[in-house]
Amino acid sequence: MYCQNCGKEVTGNFCPDCGAAVSGSAPAQAVATQPRPDQTNAQPTIIINNTNTNANTNMNPQMLGREKNKWVAFLLCLFLGVVGAHKFYEGKIGMGILYIFTGGLFVIGWIIDLIALLGKPNPYYV
Repeated sequence: MYCQNCGKEVTGNFCPDCGAAVSGSAPAQAVATQPRPDQTNAQPTIIINNTNTNANTNMNPQMLGREKNKWVAFLLCLFLGVVGAHKFYEGKIGMGILYIFTGGLFVIGWIIDLIALLGKPNPYYV
């Protein structure tokens, strides 16, 4: 026998899943179903409070770093990149010295820097 409310198989007088009386034990109109304690029909109340008035203060130029021109850095990298001129222009003295002694990190770093500089916005910040 199956429950008329939830469709589960019932062996007794009441459905073990929803608590409804089985139609063979009493008329459906006369028996009131009692929900289990873990079943509630109350819907949760959802409150959305969207009052964000925060201003973005992260775009302060002093916080971004030193402004550098993309094309100056690119030309320095193109013609003097093996000796790290573009690194000195960006203020990265240690990397500039490393480029001097390694030949632009064995030319591979120089090529990567050329491609990376083309992808940067103008001006960019270091």
